[in-house]
This record gives sequence, structure tokens and C-alpha cells, in this order.
Amino acid sequence: MTTPRTTPRSRARSFDSAAALYGRHRPGYPEALYDTVEELAGRRFAGARVADVGAGTGIGTAPMHARGAEVVAVEPGDGMAAEFRRSRPGIPLVRGDGDRLPLAGAAFDFLTYAQAWHWTDPARSVPEARRVLKRGGALAIWWNDLDESAGWVAAQGERIRAFFGADGAGGAVAGGAGAVGGSAEALGFRTLPRGLDSGFATRTVPWSRRIPLEAHLANLSSHSAFLLLGEAGTREFLDSERERLNPLFPDGTVEEPYVVSVSVAVL
Repeated sequence: MTTPRTTPRSRARSFDSAAALYGRHRPGYPEALYDTVEELAGRRFAGARVADVGAGTGIGTAPMHARGAEVVAVEPGDGMAAEFRRSRPGIPLVRGDGDRLPLAGAAFDFLTYAQAWHWTDPARSVPEARRVLKRGGALAIWWNDLDESAGWVAAQGERIRAFFGADGAGGAVAGGAGAVGGSAEALGFRTLPRGLDSGFATRTVPWSRRIPLEAHLANLSSHSAFLLLGEAGTREFLDSERERLNPLFPDGTVEEPYVVSVSVAVL
């Protein structure tokens, strides 16, 4: 399928038109992820000051708040910020992005990017991370991917890539942020920043969730490649995918296996 040419900015801002869909159907994160961040950072979230950048609808923000952190969300998109404020009224949010953080210097114990670092320009976002973190503060970056070691996930990823074409936007779904059907290594833009003092310690955290098949398809549709494709093309793919998955999940429930790759650098 021929897809429109896109830019990183257009992909990032495509979520604003589907913020409620995103908030309802994107996966959350397991508690083991936050345990791992605390272990690698050498401190707990309880009582810490945290800035969660590219917070979106707050899927990654809320668990840190629940652990007792003093969290501020940073979000550039109008639609995502509105959905965050509607669904997380107890958590403050400021408008901005990782390249221009609207935050005081040397003020935070954690700077977190859940599914969001790849939208930044490291030439700007790394100095900004250094500026806002306290000495000994932690930069934590993670991505959550469907696990291609499951055969049906690998097959779905191949269908997505074939649908969008080798040079199309499918990589942003089948191996991209919040990847559906792909691996982190498939995308060149998913790269950790260089030049940080301690380097990154990286762990993987496997987990899964059981959801209705229609929720799985809705999750697919919330990715930027499909949002930019438009309703007709998205419906074409989802209708075909529904037919393929129905025999695999005859009770209508899909177990989505995930692996979170989390990297933490203490500055």
C-alpha cells in the first residue's frame, strides 16, 4: 500500500487526534518495570521528584505517582494533554517537550521517557536532561514491544510491514515505539544517547496482558502509521487481521506478550 510521506513531527502529533483511543487501548506497564528502574537508579520513587517527558495520556506517569513520587508530566500535544488532564486530574502537567523542557535546573531525581525518547533530538534533549536533573539523578528510558518470540506476533508484524511496504510507515508499528509485531533493533531511531557519564544499564522485563480481540485491534489502530493512513486504509487492514486472528483466539480473548526494554543512566 502507498502511504503518505511523513515526518517525525507529523507522526508524533498524530496522536492528538486519537488521544482517547490511545488512553483506552495502549498497554500499561508492569510493576516490575518500576521496581527495575528503582534498582538501576539506586533510589525509590517514593518521595522523589520526577519529570515524565512525552507523558501522553499518563499511562506511564500514574504508576510513579501511585508509588509516592512528586511527578510533573511534560507533554507537547494538545489532544494528549487534554486527555491527560481529564483522566489524571491529580497530577500536574506542563506543556513542552524533551528538547525544551519548561523545568527548573537541578530540580529532579528522575527524568523518565516512556515510549517517547525517539521523538527528541539528542543534541538538545541530552543537555536538557543534564540541566534539570540533580547530581546523581537518573535518566530512565523505556520501550514496550510485543514479543516476537510468540509466533502469531511475528506473523502479524510481517503482515504489517508488507501492508505498508518495505520503505513505508509499517516499521513505526511493527518495530516502533510501543511496537506492534516487531523488535526494537528494527528501527534505527530507537537509539540511546551517547556521552552520558555513567552510561546506561539496560534490563528487559517480560509481561503480558489478556484483552478482547477488538481491544487488540484498537491498540493497533492507535499507532501513528495507522492514524496517518486514515480510516479507510486502517479498516481494510483491521478487517483482514480480524479474520486471521479469530481462529487463533476462538474465545475472543488475546494474550498479548510484551517485553519492556528499560535503560537507566545516573548522571
